[in-house]
Amino acid sequence: MSITDLLSPSAIAAALRDCQAPDSFSHKKFFQLSGMSKKSSSQIKDIFRLLDNDQSGFIEEDELKYFLQRFECGARVLTTSETKTFLAAADHDGDGKIGVEEFQEMVLS
Repeated sequence: MSITDLLSPSAIAAALRDCQAPDSFSHKKFFQLSGMSKKSSSQIKDIFRLLDNDQSGFIEEDELKYFLQRFECGARVLTTSETKTFLAAADHDGDGKIGVEEFQEMVLS
């Protein structure tokens, strides 16, 4: 399964265009523009599994840095401040990583 099985390539492209400049990434806007926020809980879990690069069951800070590249190979790397803001928005239990439930809650909020 690939990300384009779940999200349309044109929606992904629009979401990536919106955050091309460093420090312009907004997870809420990205989830809306990519169509992720309109997906079902099970589809969001499938997307999470694709984003969990090492298949650990969590998205850690190192994986978040490359979040945009999971949607398109040539996309930019998130800045340190973007990565930390993104992590803080989802990491409700303070363990320094995002679990599938935390990710789902963040996408649907």
